[in-house]
Amino acid sequence: MKTIGIVGGIGPESTIDYYRLLLARAAEVAGTKSPQIVINSVDYWELRRLLDVGDDAGLADMLVRDVDVLARAGAEVAIIAANTPHLVFDRVQPRAAIPLVSIVEATRDAAEAQGLRRLGLLGTKYTAQARFFPDVFAARGLEIVMPPHDDVMYVHEKYVGELVEGRFLDSTREGLVAVMQRLRGRGVDGVILGGTELPLILRDVPFALPLLDTTRIHVDAALRAATA
Repeated sequence: MKTIGIVGGIGPESTIDYYRLLLARAAEVAGTKSPQIVINSVDYWELRRLLDVGDDAGLADMLVRDVDVLARAGAEVAIIAANTPHLVFDRVQPRAAIPLVSIVEATRDAAEAQGLRRLGLLGTKYTAQARFFPDVFAARGLEIVMPPHDDVMYVHEKYVGELVEGRFLDSTREGLVAVMQRLRGRGVDGVILGGTELPLILRDVPFALPLLDTTRIHVDAALRAATA
């Protein structure tokens, strides 16, 4: 089995979740109880700065360097343990020293496998305002539905102000469920938890529609890639 590299720290709580899930899912998905994992915990605040100023080229350069660190440490396949940085995935993948597994493509494949065609998307404002989810899904005839602007900003503010810092409040959970209910009213047949901190607060919440846990989906895709 190939050694899996994680570009982590975006943020720390979800990186821990990735590590735990890789260990928990390895036996079922990859037939091993002990996958080899290398983690490069990167500068979250520098990444945020690049996102805030819209420096996509700088962000891509940063991620290429971060993946190269993993390759030098022995990783043979890598994942970027966050949704938002995938807005430059197409710039990073061709330059990366080792193969990368896309969280967006893996989530699209999972949605397609479940027969879902019209997906609501929760995530940061960077994810919501970019085209990387809609374009990847549209290539297979799937549609992404975004919440209205006020809901996008609510999710973003709770995400960067609470979830990334490891604060998971009942009031925020209720607010996020309300956003999903409004998406349900727009005719979606599933909701993508398009931020890897979102499953930490919503994973066990009962909901009338399928919730696509991008962390778990990404983990399973990485384990399959590592055994290919």
